[in-house]
Amino acid sequence: MAEACSSQDESGIFLSQILRILREEGAIGTQRNIPVVNFKHPVSLQDILSLDLEERGSGDEKLLSLSREVIQYSVKTNHPNFHNQLYAGVDPYGYAGALITEALNTNQYTFEVAPVFTLTEHAVLKHILKLIGFSDGDGIFSPGGSVSNMYAMVLARHRTAPDIKSSGLFSRPALVAFASQDSHYSALKAAHWLGLGIDNMILVKSDREGRMIPEELRESIVKVQSNGKVPFFVTATAGTTVLGAFDPLEPLADICSEYGLWFHVDACWGGSLILSKRYSPVLNGINRADSVAWNPHKMLGAPLQCSVLLIKEKGLLHNCNSASATYLFQQDKFYDVCYDTGDKSIQCGRKVDAFKLWLMWKARGDEGFQQLVDNAMDCARYFKETITERRGFRLVIPDFQCTNVCFWYIPPSFRNQEETPEWWERMHTVAPRIKEKLILAGTLMIGYAPLKHKGLKNFFRMVTTCQPPPTKSDMDFVIKEIEKYGMNL
Repeated sequence: MAEACSSQDESGIFLSQILRILREEGAIGTQRNIPVVNFKHPVSLQDILSLDLEERGSGDEKLLSLSREVIQYSVKTNHPNFHNQLYAGVDPYGYAGALITEALNTNQYTFEVAPVFTLTEHAVLKHILKLIGFSDGDGIFSPGGSVSNMYAMVLARHRTAPDIKSSGLFSRPALVAFASQDSHYSALKAAHWLGLGIDNMILVKSDREGRMIPEELRESIVKVQSNGKVPFFVTATAGTTVLGAFDPLEPLADICSEYGLWFHVDACWGGSLILSKRYSPVLNGINRADSVAWNPHKMLGAPLQCSVLLIKEKGLLHNCNSASATYLFQQDKFYDVCYDTGDKSIQCGRKVDAFKLWLMWKARGDEGFQQLVDNAMDCARYFKETITERRGFRLVIPDFQCTNVCFWYIPPSFRNQEETPEWWERMHTVAPRIKEKLILAGTLMIGYAPLKHKGLKNFFRMVTTCQPPPTKSDMDFVIKEIEKYGMNL
């Protein structure tokens, strides 16, 4: 017994030392004086780190040294100059919530093993449903936006053809879903995984700004019907991955209502704007959706993973997904079993992701979140307005809907030339070459992308998030770094 207690004491010391190293190496907090990344190529990194597993365990001293190296060579997403993805640093209250849930190491499926976490999930879902405008809806936290979008498609299929749950897809007309050209790739993956086939996921044409064109959707639905197939599901995107575009929700909702299709809104990225009185109008019509996916782990900075699916029709999640496992969801328990939510999930093991968001919300309230979202949007607007007036920068689209600012940097040697196809092929290499220099210098991480369906060559995609809260000086730094490493190309 004494030996076991000693072991527990040692593990506590080890954990406290890990927290100290996290702070020292800049993984906790905001430090501008360290690199955002200390990049090494895979082979070199394998040589530096002792990653091979062995028969005998390593002592704490070696583990602490290795842990420090892991942190040193990992990307610091909490760095003010990390703008590479649609997420960044972690909210400190969310991080505290993650520490609590990881320490307690429980599962979200029953009130029996997660009493407090079950109630916090219920409380945070209730609050989000009210924000969205679902008066008596339901919801569930999932492992990410792709899974949330897949949940929505399964629910739509179940409402359209509930017999598929028992008899499968055999010997019935093909079901067809729709999303825009600029939608997330998870739409295609969902069609594959659910047996629809990616040929039955129709990608509807979008306008210059990346927004789905309602009349193109209508024409696509009519064409599918004329071919003897069954339209059943439409995904609108609120904040597309690259351009940050918001599909026109009201007219799309009208079309879905007219043809009896499930209307899903993928608001994984742009859904956080619902928290801002100033910027939320781009989400007008979201209350008309049948389901909404939102990722607080993106703009808000909840610890990965934190993704929620919201459903207007209460009870449908359970009816669609229930398998009634009697060893887990017994109906003769001594407490109210309506709090056992696991049977409406596709998962058995499910992390208590809601608690991280609940703790953040409890700390900040709606007003605190609004301030953070407004600041992220305001800094993105400042960035856009600054480069609009700056030589060498050119916006991809003039409109501004989310924190995505997409632009080309044109080096001096490329300027004042005829913009022929050959010129654009050369421009296609500029963003990757500048990014390489930035990462090797460790000063800035920023994404780039082409949009082949719009004939657009590689351009930078600058994004801002709530954590760490960006500043105008941070925006100026990004501009100067791109100029510095692109000037002599």
